[in-house]
Amino acid sequence: MGYGTRAAVNAPFITGALRGPMNTIATAEPPPYPPPQAGEGSSIFPPPQAGEGSSIFPPPQAGEGREGARAAKARITRRRILTGGAGLLGLSAAATAVYAGAIEPQGLVVTRYALNPPGWPAARKLSITVIADLHAGGPDMTLSHIRQVVDAANQLQSDLVVLLGDYIARYRFVTERVPDPVWAAELARLHAPLGTWAILGNHDWWFDLFGVRRVLADVRIPVLENDAVMLGAAGQRFWLAGIGDQLAYRLGHGRFRGVDDLPGTLSRVSTDDPVLLLVHEPDIFPRVPARVALTLAGHTHGGQIRLPLIWPAFVPSKFGARFAYGHIVEDDRHMIVSGGLGTSIIPARLGVPPEIVHIELGAPSLPSPASGGG
Repeated sequence: MGYGTRAAVNAPFITGALRGPMNTIATAEPPPYPPPQAGEGSSIFPPPQAGEGSSIFPPPQAGEGREGARAAKARITRRRILTGGAGLLGLSAAATAVYAGAIEPQGLVVTRYALNPPGWPAARKLSITVIADLHAGGPDMTLSHIRQVVDAANQLQSDLVVLLGDYIARYRFVTERVPDPVWAAELARLHAPLGTWAILGNHDWWFDLFGVRRVLADVRIPVLENDAVMLGAAGQRFWLAGIGDQLAYRLGHGRFRGVDDLPGTLSRVSTDDPVLLLVHEPDIFPRVPARVALTLAGHTHGGQIRLPLIWPAFVPSKFGARFAYGHIVEDDRHMIVSGGLGTSIIPARLGVPPEIVHIELGAPSLPSPASGGG
């Protein structure tokens, strides 16, 4: 699996170019000790009480002498070191939690990929902006944040914009509702010569299918559901295909029934022109034939919380980390999985900042660090 290059978009908390799944984050220094109150003096230790003496260590008992004092001092020093170490660990954990919940979800990066997959003509240039998993709603995807996403996407001036589903946030931590017509009106501001095209995700099916369909239709963003359309001028044509959601109906006990029809979708491709495939969940990738030049997916949020060793357990895929994030190549078939923008289950991100994906086909490949799934 490969990763493109990242650059922060008006995100002061994410510094420099970001690469790969785990990034070094500069954290703020802890606050200084509070100033002493009246009568406290300047020491961080409390002043001695009457009869205690001035040392923070107790005086040696009778018969201990200098050796007894040194031993007592050493014992207390070790205890203080252990206690201080535990305190530092606690502060570090608290700082990480604050960053994951309050800072990283508010950021925005553009992740760029340039590739020439086997099914795409080498001289045919096409730029694509990918927006996945908006999950409109506070605390993460407030209206102002959605506007920032749309503004940044338009600045990329891509030939094509695709939306990969999950437009709404529905979990117990939502602090601000962004009504369907409002987020849809923002997405309507996206512009590209070949248009803005959408598919639906599992959250759209589970929580507000009628509402999501209606507002996308109202702002004239077409939804591809087991359908394909030909785009581009003569000599530059390609097929854009989109399938129905693979988790559309919840059957209980971790079982789902999808509305995806991959064979039926590809049967609508009637020429030899290259094919781009939009899917919400990446789990269908093993079934995608080499006829498809590039598959674009979302859903996983890149794992959303990428803690070392345990983060694959957070990836909502039966394949674990295999299709979690990035540029994936298997048997010369190519897929790019976006880390998405919003959050689900909990309003936190760590190691996977909200991203817009920008893809250039038919362009010199960008260097990307090798990775095997994280």
